[in-house]
Amino acid sequence: MADRGSSRFSLRGFGIGALFFFVALWTAWASGALFYDGNTLVAAVFGLLALTALIRFRRRALLGLSMSLVAITTWWFLLAPSNQRNWQRDVAELGWAEVQGDQVRIHNVRHFEYRTETEYTPGWETRTVRLSELRAVDVYTSNWGPQLIAHAIVSFAFADGQYVAMSIEARKEVGETYSAVAGFFRQYELIYIASDERDVVRLRTNYREGETVRLYRTMTRPDDARRLFLEYVGWMNAARTRPEWYNAFTRNCSTPITNFLSDAHIGGISKWSWGTVFNGRGDQMLYDLGDLQSGGLPFADLAKQAVINEAAKQADTDADFSRRIREGRVGFEPGTR
Repeated sequence: MADRGSSRFSLRGFGIGALFFFVALWTAWASGALFYDGNTLVAAVFGLLALTALIRFRRRALLGLSMSLVAITTWWFLLAPSNQRNWQRDVAELGWAEVQGDQVRIHNVRHFEYRTETEYTPGWETRTVRLSELRAVDVYTSNWGPQLIAHAIVSFAFADGQYVAMSIEARKEVGETYSAVAGFFRQYELIYIASDERDVVRLRTNYREGETVRLYRTMTRPDDARRLFLEYVGWMNAARTRPEWYNAFTRNCSTPITNFLSDAHIGGISKWSWGTVFNGRGDQMLYDLGDLQSGGLPFADLAKQAVINEAAKQADTDADFSRRIREGRVGFEPGTR
């Protein structure tokens, strides 16, 4: 009898501990949601009252806290993203495209001329490419600090020498800076940027401090490359009428890509893989899956020769920028443009 009573007591204690942990975690999230997406004063008052309820841990106090948490969560999920804000100039225009058979006409392709990271001459252009001339898919990874986190850029190579680089980013308003913590809340909309490589790549290699950029050629087949390219086109076009929130965990620079590749069964990628959750290791995941052209090199050696920072600085404003940063690297034939 004593053992049975002790077991019941232990289960009850475990249940109370689990409940406390769950409510405390939910409360921390709700406080952050109020702080970033609501009102600082309201967040402070709620945090104080919630802390009191958790300390007292009485049924009535917990019931009141739970009702508040449900209300905050409902309010947060009802927040609507918008395309009508005072955007920073580098994300002021939304890319979109017209598909007419084999021809794709892409509007608002970004090609800024930078003097510094924040000083530039804006430029937006229209480009026309042909799906039948899409030859390869290249991947850039940019690390700037924590090695488990990276920014991914996918670049589509066409037979006429054009590269269309696609970068999925947080769309920032004037006065905003990117915060990884704020990125877990509804602080930024998502933007699909179609860009010239001398813009979106050179910005990271030549003007931003502390970013290491690597370039890999993938093993993506032309038919799968066309499917992925058209998926980007669909994302860009949809975002013009149905804006969406950026989220540092669930909807970031790489999750739309990996989710699509996983659902389309391309490259053996799973949306639940460690390399998709921690995208700073995404290049190693692609290597392990056999999705990168490696020339037989171990991953460490492939990653080392993939760093393009110095080559990008030497190429700088050269019209042959894309060819020069690929020159002599594994997977890129001599003369590759």
